[in-house]
Amino acid sequence: MKLAVFVSDFRNTVDTLDRLKAEKLGIIFVQNGVYHAAVKEKGKASPVLNAPADFYVLSDDLDTRGLGNADLADKVKIISYSDIVDLIFNEYEKTAWL
Repeated sequence: MKLAVFVSDFRNTVDTLDRLKAEKLGIIFVQNGVYHAAVKEKGKASPVLNAPADFYVLSDDLDTRGLGNADLADKVKIISYSDIVDLIFNEYEKTAWL
C-alpha cells in the first residue's frame, strides 16, 4: 500500500509513524506540523524526519509561520495545494491524518 500521512501538529508523532506499514510512505507537513520540517531541537532535526518516507511541506503554511526554504531540512520538498492533489491522485492510494 502507498500511504500519504498529513501531519498537522508539532507534537512528537514518531510512535504512530513507526507503527505504519506501507510500501511507500509520504509525510505531508501542514498547519503547525511544518515545524517538524524546520525547527531543530538541540541542533538535531525533528525525529519525525528519521522515518523512511518522502517528506513534503505546504508552502502556504510555511509562509504563514514566517518560514522559508532556508529554514528546512534538505530532505523536505516544498509543495502547493495543487501538488497535494497530484500526490493523492497519482502517488498514494490511501491518506491518513495525524
